[in-house]
Amino acid sequence: MIEDKPREACGVFGIYGHEAAARLTYLGLYALQHRGDESAGIVTGDGKQLRAHKGLGVVSDVFTDEILSGLDGHLAVGHTRYSTTGASVLTNVQPFVANCKGGPLAIAHNGNLTNTSALRKRIEEEGALFQTTMDSEVIVHLAARSQADTTVERIVEALGQLRGAYCLAFATKDQVIGARDPYGFRPLCLGRLDDAWIIASESCALDIVGAEYVRDVEPGEVIVVDKNGMRSLNPFSAPRRAFCIFEYIYFSRPDSRIFGDYVDMTRRKLGKELAIEHPAEADIVIAVPDAANTAALGYSQWSQVPFEMGLIRNHYVGRTFIQPSQGIRDFKVKIKFNPVGGVLRDRSVVVVEDSIVRGTTLRQLSRMIRQAGAREVHVRVSCPPIRFPCFYGMDFQTMGEIIAAKQSVEAIRAHVGVDSLGYLSKEGMLSAMPNSAEDYCTACFDGEYPVEVEKEMAKLRLEG
Repeated sequence: MIEDKPREACGVFGIYGHEAAARLTYLGLYALQHRGDESAGIVTGDGKQLRAHKGLGVVSDVFTDEILSGLDGHLAVGHTRYSTTGASVLTNVQPFVANCKGGPLAIAHNGNLTNTSALRKRIEEEGALFQTTMDSEVIVHLAARSQADTTVERIVEALGQLRGAYCLAFATKDQVIGARDPYGFRPLCLGRLDDAWIIASESCALDIVGAEYVRDVEPGEVIVVDKNGMRSLNPFSAPRRAFCIFEYIYFSRPDSRIFGDYVDMTRRKLGKELAIEHPAEADIVIAVPDAANTAALGYSQWSQVPFEMGLIRNHYVGRTFIQPSQGIRDFKVKIKFNPVGGVLRDRSVVVVEDSIVRGTTLRQLSRMIRQAGAREVHVRVSCPPIRFPCFYGMDFQTMGEIIAAKQSVEAIRAHVGVDSLGYLSKEGMLSAMPNSAEDYCTACFDGEYPVEVEKEMAKLRLEG
């Protein structure tokens, strides 16, 4: 696959109070597949025990009708994963299940903790043995070691020791518990389906099962659902919010509602601001599909330059592929994208891209667009240059992976081989957001990290 885009950690889904909990969770994970395609898992509970099935691969490969039929229960939590912490191996597939005081506990985690090493070291020194390399397992150990009376109290005590980004879905044999970190880095929403309650990373997972979007889970909030219904706890607060702005730029599906607004509307605004800041004398506007489609529409509508489908994306590329023995130039890009010669030939083209991390894919795409007959290629990017690594769940984790960390915009333009290159300014990006500018984490653009990072981790990534 092409490793030249920001990639997110995971998607989580939880449901309580429905006889078809496993199948609804399967559908919810299917809708969240874009948040991680390395592995998937579902844990169900029936009031007496937990059952689990997990595997490597996409949701439709991991689960069959027979497997889902064996996952009895009226509650479930599910997870689809892209690894930013811990290798992509079967032992690291979530939900992670552990036997704790009071019974088994399952956890599904989206995000990335920034004090994992210190917590893990302390727990290991106290005699704990770890089964995985995931930061998520640290949370279970903290809860298991708590002396609090109830599972919810033990989880809350554990969460109070965490730093960084997390959206969590827990399952006991008779409860589903959701939690969002106090800064609200990652999205998590609450839904209702008849008498059942649902938590999910994005509202598109509610739509696929016919559930009603109720509201976002608030930063620092803990949701508990059991036979007594749903209740909300607010044990944590933070000095500010720090919504990951990349959820709007790239990660979330355009049909989702996150952080209180629809992704599609925000991306159109990003495209409009991009057209205002970086107009181009061009015949057509095209997008690098799929995440940039909506921003490209916004650019086209504001600039009055027609939008065309100049690149076609193959959506059926698996996790692995067999490369032909003979060398085919740009093969990895060719299996995913193909230019439309009849649209591009003898045209001056604006190519709207959502972001540039390493620049390798865009360099190959621009060459393919020229080979298809484009006269000029002008790239417009709907966010500022990424200059710093992320510690909160995105996979550009060292400075060495980021082309804009050491190169100017002009140098990047020359590297990717286009006639002009324009990035949206930080001010233009923030003006397109539905919330206050102070509500967003922009650390990957400006290096201003809202949550402290362990010194060893920061040194490794910032110097890498």
